[in-house]
Amino acid sequence: MEQRILVVLPHPDDEAFGLSGTLAMHIHNGAQVTYACLTLGEMGRNMGIPPFATRVTLPAIRKMELESSCQAIGIQDLRLLGFHDKMIEFEDQNVLDTRIGELLKELNPSLVVTFYPGYSVHPDHDACGAAVIRTVGKLPASERPVVHCLAFSRDHEQAIGKPDVHYDVRAFLKQKVASIESHRSQFQAAELLGKNELSQQELEARFGTERFWTYRYPS
Repeated sequence: MEQRILVVLPHPDDEAFGLSGTLAMHIHNGAQVTYACLTLGEMGRNMGIPPFATRVTLPAIRKMELESSCQAIGIQDLRLLGFHDKMIEFEDQNVLDTRIGELLKELNPSLVVTFYPGYSVHPDHDACGAAVIRTVGKLPASERPVVHCLAFSRDHEQAIGKPDVHYDVRAFLKQKVASIESHRSQFQAAELLGKNELSQQELEARFGTERFWTYRYPS
């Protein structure tokens, strides 16, 4: 059972679909979760349907949505690191790695969750995951936490194989749906979840399992 988990993702809403059920499960089992979100997603294209945000108000709205999502999941320790949306790949790597390294030193997590670099579609996702992998890799092998990665790019399994970690999160779908619904500016949650059409059984089949790849460092 995990005692301390560090999640490092670049945008509000990155936690919702592939991770929120797992985090709710770990929290239910007694884990302490810290979510370090690199940006506020201030350059996101979606402004709500119908639009209720503007380019000026979007950062504050997405911050509130992220806080709501964390509350739904049960995360009590949210860290906003203040980097610029869509610019993670251009950040000074020393600055980025130092911030992540400080969190590792402070929290001493047994598990870190991030994106699998190169296999998570968005440049911010890949750069975030690469920074986490680099920073954890600088630790002595005996002190490294386990790193679980999210991946979903096209044909990713051909490159990195099938996920080796599977969690049944059907018991935590209430928290997962609430996390997704929190991000109102980004998703039409009712449409994505199919709540008006899917039965509970279909909902469980679609969202009831979350999958991860354990990152393997060279020995």
